[in-house]
Amino acid sequence: MTGFPKSVYFSELRDVFPLQDAIEKADTLIEAMGWIRRFRGKTTVIKLGGSLLEDQSAVQHLLLDIIFMETVGMKPVLVHGGGPSINRALDEAKIDTSWIHGRRVTDAETLRIVEKVLAQDLTQYLTDEIERLGGRAVNLNFAGNSNVLYGEKLLLNEGGEQLDLGFVGQVTRVDRTVLESVAYANQVPVIPSMCIDEFGQKFNVNADTAAMAVAEALGAEKLVFLSDVNGVRKDKRDPNTILHSITAAEAQALIADKTIDAGMIPKIEACLSTLQRGVRKVHIIDGRLRHSLLLEIYTTSGVGTEIVNQRLVSG
Repeated sequence: MTGFPKSVYFSELRDVFPLQDAIEKADTLIEAMGWIRRFRGKTTVIKLGGSLLEDQSAVQHLLLDIIFMETVGMKPVLVHGGGPSINRALDEAKIDTSWIHGRRVTDAETLRIVEKVLAQDLTQYLTDEIERLGGRAVNLNFAGNSNVLYGEKLLLNEGGEQLDLGFVGQVTRVDRTVLESVAYANQVPVIPSMCIDEFGQKFNVNADTAAMAVAEALGAEKLVFLSDVNGVRKDKRDPNTILHSITAAEAQALIADKTIDAGMIPKIEACLSTLQRGVRKVHIIDGRLRHSLLLEIYTTSGVGTEIVNQRLVSG
């Protein structure tokens, strides 16, 4: 560096590195462009679980991703649960909770708290946050006749006997017209996992199955499950063994050889059922990873596991 003033040298470094950063950002946008064009106008249903709602930073980044998706022409629909918040409210009210096969037994008092926490507080919070972050959203709960999920009481069969879970339901109809009208107005529908029957009775609904029903009704391009794991793994203890893309047949083989086991089995079986009903792809991603939605949808490699009926180009 003899004969070359240090002040000039370091000034040029400051000029070069910001420019290089900007170029790399532009390269990322160019990579995303193909996926943006491909998914423009397509519907993606996103299921946000209750555990992630406890992480305010993760929620904000996920909502920013959803706003970006809508901005570039995709049609995101957000379906959410709220288990931990409901548990907390029930504890404060000194109401005991019991479970059957992973579903909350819901009596009248529990239902009242579920509706307040899930269909009022959390749905409004998510809608307000999307608006605060610069997007547009519509709260589709029971208030103002804006509900879109209709259903019936759910009875579980076990050994030939029917198990009554109280006010627990299953979705039998989705008001597609309302959802399409909201999307046409460039707004994000925010839907709590509750339904109502023809007599006006409200029911608590499993959020996974509610999201599946919405995705099937809309003929969604994608259904994304935001989880606290990064996807399906060859070794469930090692996140580095993630399988980025598997077919339905491969998923069934992984269940058979016990690579997929325990609580992941019903989720994967639900994914396969959804694929059979017209949804093109189902994704399982770690919602705690910053901008995981954008990385999964708008990059070539993705960050989670996509499940498809048969091998297709990743996206």
